[in-house]
Amino acid sequence: MSELHARHRKVLPDWLAFYYEDPLEITHGEGRHVWDAEGNKYLDFFGGILTTMTAHALPEVTKAVSEQAGRIIHSSTLYLNRPMVELAERIAHISGIPDARVFFTTSGTEANDTALLLATTHRRSNTVLAMRNSYHGRSFSAVGITGNRGWSPTSLSPLQTLYVHGGVRGRGPFAGLGDAEFIEACVEDLKDLLGHTRPPAALIAEPIQGVGGFTSPPDGLYAAFREVLNAHGILWIADEVQTGWGRTGEHFWGWQAHGRSGPPDIVTFAKGIGNGMSIGGVIARSEIMNCLDANSISTFGGTQVTMAAGLANLSYLLEHDLQGNARRVGGLLIERVRAVAAQDPGVREVRGRGLMIGVELTKPGTDLADPGRAAAVLEAARAGGLLIGKGGGHDTSALRIAPPLSLTVAEAEEGAAILEGALRSTQ
Repeated sequence: MSELHARHRKVLPDWLAFYYEDPLEITHGEGRHVWDAEGNKYLDFFGGILTTMTAHALPEVTKAVSEQAGRIIHSSTLYLNRPMVELAERIAHISGIPDARVFFTTSGTEANDTALLLATTHRRSNTVLAMRNSYHGRSFSAVGITGNRGWSPTSLSPLQTLYVHGGVRGRGPFAGLGDAEFIEACVEDLKDLLGHTRPPAALIAEPIQGVGGFTSPPDGLYAAFREVLNAHGILWIADEVQTGWGRTGEHFWGWQAHGRSGPPDIVTFAKGIGNGMSIGGVIARSEIMNCLDANSISTFGGTQVTMAAGLANLSYLLEHDLQGNARRVGGLLIERVRAVAAQDPGVREVRGRGLMIGVELTKPGTDLADPGRAAAVLEAARAGGLLIGKGGGHDTSALRIAPPLSLTVAEAEEGAAILEGALRSTQ
C-alpha cells in the first residue's frame, strides 16, 4: 500500500470507492492524457467521471480561470455576478425551455436535490417517479430516488418513490419485445401505476443511465411517457448530468432523442460544463423556478471563477463543434469496440451513442453479470495505458467509456486497441 493510500484510509471514510487494487494518484493532464505520480502516461477514456468534457488543461479554460481568480473568486449570490448572468443567459437560450430560468449549484447531486425541491413544492406532492437502475446523486433526497441498489445506502427518504420500467432496454420483463412494443408495455405499466396512487410531483429520468452502465430505452419512450404525465399534470425532470452538452453526438441534450412532445419541464446539469470545475445547475420554466415563497441563496453556486470556466468551456465546445466530433469519432469507436466484442463470448452487449459507450460483461453462455472480470479488465487496461470506468445494476459488470469530446481518430483507435488487449488477456 502506498504511503498516500495509507494516509487516506486513516482520515477519510471507508465507503469512498476506489478504482484499482493499487489506487492511482493522477498528478497532471493534457488533452486526452493524464500522468500518475510515478510518471506513467495514460489515455483517459473516463474524464474524471465524464467531467473533463473538453480536454485536460484546455488553455482557453485555464486562462479564463486564472484571469478571473486574479480579480475575484467568490462573492455569493447576495451580489450581482456578471459571469453568472452571462452563463445563465447562454444556457437558458440553448435549453429549449420557454422562459427558462437557471439556478447554479456546485454538483449534479445538488442540482437534482434542487429540482426535487422545485417539483414537490410546485405540485404540492412528495411522491416522485424514478426509473429502475437509475442514479441521481449522494444527498439524502437523491439517494431516496436512486433505483440502483449498489448506490443506495439507505431506504429512508423524505420522498415516496415509485419506480418505473423502461430505463434498461436489454433486461427485465419487456426485454424480449420489439422497440415499439417495449415502449407500449412501459407506458401501460406507467398508466397502471398512476391508477394506484395520488398524482406524483414528477418523473425524474436520465436519458442514458450513467452509473447504471450507459443503458437507455428506445428513442421516444420519454415522449410517450410525457403524454401520460401531461394528462395528470406531472412534471418531467431530465437528469442531464452525464448526457448534456453534446456528449451523445446526435443531440446536444439527451432528452432530444425523446423530444417530440417538447422539452422537459426541468433539466438538471453538471459535470462537463465546468470541464473539471464544480458547476451544477437547474433549468426550469419561470413559474416552476419561481414557485418557492421563502428566501434562498447559494453560497458557492455560481462563483465567478467557476462561471468563467463554464463560459470559456461552452464557447470552445460550440466553436469547435465537439458535438459533431462526438458523433463522428464516437461512431468509429463504438464500431471498433463492437468488432472486438464480437470475438469475446463474455461480452453481452456494446451500447451507447456518441462518446458514451457501455460494454456489458457476463459469464459466457449466461446472462449472469461478471463484476470480477470487469474489475480485471479495468486493471489490464490501466496496465496498457488506458483509463476507463465501470458501472451497472445489481452487479458492477459494465465497462464505461467516455473520453473528452475532443478525442481524435488516432486516439480512438489507440484506446480500442488497448481495450482489445485487456479483454483478451482476461478471457
